[in-house]
Amino acid sequence: MATPPELETARLALRRLEFDDAPFLVGLLNQPSFLANIGDRGVRNIGDAHRYLREGPMAMYEKFGFGLWHVSRRSDGASIGMCGLLRRDILPDVDVGYALLPEYWGQGYAFEAADAVLKHAEKKFGLARVIAVVSAGNTGSIRVLEKLGMKFERMVSMRVNEPDVRLYVRTSGPNAGAGRSIISS
Repeated sequence: MATPPELETARLALRRLEFDDAPFLVGLLNQPSFLANIGDRGVRNIGDAHRYLREGPMAMYEKFGFGLWHVSRRSDGASIGMCGLLRRDILPDVDVGYALLPEYWGQGYAFEAADAVLKHAEKKFGLARVIAVVSAGNTGSIRVLEKLGMKFERMVSMRVNEPDVRLYVRTSGPNAGAGRSIISS
């Protein structure tokens, strides 16, 4: 039985990822668009997906109370992607991340999920500053980030021998624009 949703929007339900999501993640994390824009997470089978879940989303839930969440349509329960908050040592702040199966692009789902996550980040976790990183050529995600009110700040290096990525920032609340990290590494 799936865990209850962390968040619900008009069309979507976001809940913690669980081991039963492994087959879905094998498909999502091996999409050509995921590999090109986010990177290879080394998930090729159910065992790899279980490792990814244990070391990634589930470890973040345990440590921070947030992580990447499974995104499904409320109307039919279709698994469409994942969206949530990540805390990575390489970045100065918590970042919002999302990935949807290509058949669900262009329908406003990425914006709807990420907007709910950003509001949740501020309300539940007190995060007034959230960032996002995106490949320079990923124009679809750049449009989503800009629609979310995120502003380009600078280029950053995420991995050795890979192109720099664009870092976007969104600040909210009474300290909007203060530019301070809420959670330290």
